[in-house]
Amino acid sequence: MSDTTHSHGAPGLSRRIDKAWLASGLILLGLGLFDPAQLWPTVGFAGRALANTAPIIGVAVLAIGYLKATGAETLLARAFTGNEARMIVMAALMGGLSPFCSCEVIPFVAALLAVGTPLSAVMAFWLASPLMDPAMFAVTAGSLGLPFALAKTVAAVGAGLLGGFVARAARNSPVFADPLRAKPQVGGCCGVKKPFSGQPVWRFWQEAPRRETFRDTVLENGVFLLKWLVLAYLLESLMLAYVPADWIGSILGGTGPMPVVLGALVGAPAYLNGYAAVQLVDGLLSQGMAPGAAMSFVIAGGVTCIPAAVAVWALVKPRVFAAYVGLAVVSALIAGFAWGGIAGLI
Repeated sequence: MSDTTHSHGAPGLSRRIDKAWLASGLILLGLGLFDPAQLWPTVGFAGRALANTAPIIGVAVLAIGYLKATGAETLLARAFTGNEARMIVMAALMGGLSPFCSCEVIPFVAALLAVGTPLSAVMAFWLASPLMDPAMFAVTAGSLGLPFALAKTVAAVGAGLLGGFVARAARNSPVFADPLRAKPQVGGCCGVKKPFSGQPVWRFWQEAPRRETFRDTVLENGVFLLKWLVLAYLLESLMLAYVPADWIGSILGGTGPMPVVLGALVGAPAYLNGYAAVQLVDGLLSQGMAPGAAMSFVIAGGVTCIPAAVAVWALVKPRVFAAYVGLAVVSALIAGFAWGGIAGLI
């Protein structure tokens, strides 16, 4: 879940400045220069929002640290053995619940593909993994409500199942045959340590390396969530202050299929980070965004966001990547239409 970057020398100064913190600083600077009256209301809005979500985020970060330190990630590998249909189902379920960030998925999936794991199971994991994890569930439930978080979790698993079984059915087609690049890039952007191997050690605190992993994971994920949530709450405040509600309602509100379709089409290229998107969607919903459009936005955007897309692009040929994006959009449309109908009954 961390996205730390490394660079050396003066030419790399811009890369050493974290883009999320930089964006937050520029927002506050811009308000101070051009609309000072809005500066403190925006800071207050972000501060109150952070205070409200801090307990939930704290529990989620500690849970992720525990999973990493115990080596529970090794249990995921068991999803990729046995009958192919069973592999697809297990991969979709584990992808929708795993604590992997998009960068960590790269070496994990590269190893699976190298030992001959079917692309169908990998595709199921790939599609489900960027959409939901323990921290994402906590943030989504805290901002958009438990029903939305549960629905997104179901949609994540559903996207994995759809992609996995489509890849299985079309494995001999020109799209999915010989899917890997000649020399796939397996490095990640997280600087992630190699996961512990073997059986999980649930009492991790008895071993110094595992204690270190717990500490590092909690710190990295805590900083990661903090920087993106600060930016997200600042953007949400600006949206509520400056974007007319009737404009949002006229484009992404109302009934019928068009809001859902637009949500998926806008979400796919515009989405940068899932945690920031939750707060943006919260603001959009308050201004008239249709529930189905909100779901299609977060599903299409989550699968095709830059870190997740890079993870897939690094390992497979462009035609398989195109299928990945197409399956993401189709999954988003299905989820959007389904949630739009369910939300109207709640």
